[in-house]
Amino acid sequence: MHDNSFTGTAYLPATADAGDLTSFSGDGGSYTVGAGQLTARVDFLTGGGLRLQADPSGSLSDPAGTAIVRREPALDRHTSSFDAGDYYGIRSPQAVLRVYKKPLRFGLYRPDNRTRIWQEDKPLRWSTGGMRQSLVRGADEQFFGGGEQNGSFSHRGQTMYVANSFDWNEGGYNNSQPFYLSSAGYGVFRNTFAPGVYTFGSPVTTGQQERQLDAYYFLGDAKQVIGAYTALVGKPFMPPVYGLEPGDSDCYLHNANRGERHTLDALKIADGYTQHQMPLGWMLVNDGYGCGYENLEQTAQGLQDRHAQLGLWTQDGIGKLADQVKAGQRVAKLDVAWVGNGYKFALDACDAAKKGIEDNSDARGFVWLPVSWAGAQRCGVLWSGDQKLSWDYIRWQIPTYAGATMSGIAYNTGDVGSIYRHDAKMYTRDLQWKAFLPAIMTMDGWATDLTTKKPADQQPWLDGEPYTSINRTYLQLKERLLPYMYTLSAEAAKTGVGAVRPLWLEYPDDPGTLSDQAKYEFLSGPDFLVAPVYQDSDTRDGIYLPKGTWTDYWTGRTYQGPTTVNGYHAPLDTLPLFVREGAIVPMWPKGTTSWQTRDTRELDWDLYPAAHGTSRYTLYEDDGVTRDFAKRAAATQQVSLHTDGHGTAVSVGASRGAYAGKVDARSYRFTVHGAAAPTGVLLDGRQLPASAWSFDPATQVTTITTPSLPLDRGFSVRLVDGR
Repeated sequence: MHDNSFTGTAYLPATADAGDLTSFSGDGGSYTVGAGQLTARVDFLTGGGLRLQADPSGSLSDPAGTAIVRREPALDRHTSSFDAGDYYGIRSPQAVLRVYKKPLRFGLYRPDNRTRIWQEDKPLRWSTGGMRQSLVRGADEQFFGGGEQNGSFSHRGQTMYVANSFDWNEGGYNNSQPFYLSSAGYGVFRNTFAPGVYTFGSPVTTGQQERQLDAYYFLGDAKQVIGAYTALVGKPFMPPVYGLEPGDSDCYLHNANRGERHTLDALKIADGYTQHQMPLGWMLVNDGYGCGYENLEQTAQGLQDRHAQLGLWTQDGIGKLADQVKAGQRVAKLDVAWVGNGYKFALDACDAAKKGIEDNSDARGFVWLPVSWAGAQRCGVLWSGDQKLSWDYIRWQIPTYAGATMSGIAYNTGDVGSIYRHDAKMYTRDLQWKAFLPAIMTMDGWATDLTTKKPADQQPWLDGEPYTSINRTYLQLKERLLPYMYTLSAEAAKTGVGAVRPLWLEYPDDPGTLSDQAKYEFLSGPDFLVAPVYQDSDTRDGIYLPKGTWTDYWTGRTYQGPTTVNGYHAPLDTLPLFVREGAIVPMWPKGTTSWQTRDTRELDWDLYPAAHGTSRYTLYEDDGVTRDFAKRAAATQQVSLHTDGHGTAVSVGASRGAYAGKVDARSYRFTVHGAAAPTGVLLDGRQLPASAWSFDPATQVTTITTPSLPLDRGFSVRLVDGR
């Protein structure tokens, strides 16, 4: 050291690049390439994807084994190779892979061999610490994925880290995944448990901390890529219906924050939900380090009597899970206390916890975890950790959960109102928009009120009015929308695409969906656009609405997109919420607070006819709790909606399929938005009595109630145009 300066020698890992091509051979879907000491293999896979492996050791190992990719797809043997001079080409029905000779580089093109999908601009480079791939970035190419990236869903021009940082704040990435998706029509998954860094500049550079490349490439649009990726690592699990109801967690035994209590005291809290007419699907009764539990069977039975399920937090592993499940446990929450630094340990724990519930009951495994890896969507709900409450915290969670969907994560959420701090207004604002996430949970027993500095539990009625009534409104709305959300869950289990979506996923040709404004809103399914209020304000600016007609859920006012709405009046009881034209939304009856006590002999449909064309929807139903759905014990019912010069027509098909508890008939309540007052309403061509329908001129909503109709036959309803 001299005058605040230092002179020394830094030893950096030596790097090496792939040299010129020295060998090329293969057929039948598998090809081997050599370039000096580097060996590479390309496998073309059924379904249109391919796997590229490269290793300078000359040995193509698979450190991840079957932990992430449980079953390797079969080879697509319909391939052929050709010599184009500067490169060898390998042609499959979906693409052409170029293998350049001097130096060895790879490029993937569409079947015309002219349209680039991705192209290496430099050879693969490696050191003792990892291997880097460098790609040309398209002029308008966008990048998504990386699992849960706190505060972000679009990554062009950004560096994305894939690891476990134990950082619960904006910029953290505890539930990250080594996968990204490009608007150029591809996605890539690195089959590894090694941390990685992805820089989406020009060029795009990606790499993991291991001296090899093992990458699966998927082709297609964004939804197709998400589907192919989740087909490889595991489709999102199908949750029990109570898992889509609100959850409550606290420590009821040996609670240092709240004094000595008993596990059975949880039943008093469950009674509070009932008394305040708020839905409750499940409770964690030992959510705290060293909390423990007692009277487990009595607690489980007491919760079941109150239409909720028992959940347990795991501090020290799942060795007791079998006995706990037999005693009534149906929810398992994992934590950093024993899943270590995530990666394989966390993924194994998630798989094991889900299996433990299912091996010891007929229930579906329902697991929560805050650190994970690629494949966790097949077994768990991911939540973004122990954040502290602030308006800014509400803001950055919005793109976090929407962005996670781009990696096939169908269930990603955060504690309502956070864990450590409480404020009545922020809690209510947070609860409003999280009611449109599939899974939500309150974390009680840990928080301090920001104003009083005193301990504050966080059940949604404790702040009194007006907060209690507002919270009740949104929780009951969440409950009524469960048929819509449950159908989205069934779709996610099939397609890999979850309910919570960035606008770009549904409107990829609209650059406005990538704006800073659209970053802080999301779609709940294709039909609801949610623009949360994340400031202490009763006005929401910068609400971006894509093309089409959008209806304000509360007022019935319509907007023609694309447009930006400023000055939207949003007092504390109003979440800016818009519905897409053509939407067909199934709902349970008003006043429903539990899937168990709902009126199964009524189903409501909230309809938003498009001015032109026909919209269609398929409702999915099963028993909601067992795994019989996997044996096709389920039913679907198709509904179409059409408007023409004679009025609006609704066609409801027969319910196809069977499951335990399915009713044989039910009545229907239709709310039809945006139409003029009809002169009459016809059911299967016959006039309904005036007492069966009404029109509200203030909201322009026609409400129609049908008699009980058999589910094995379809029917039609027509609103006769009165103009």
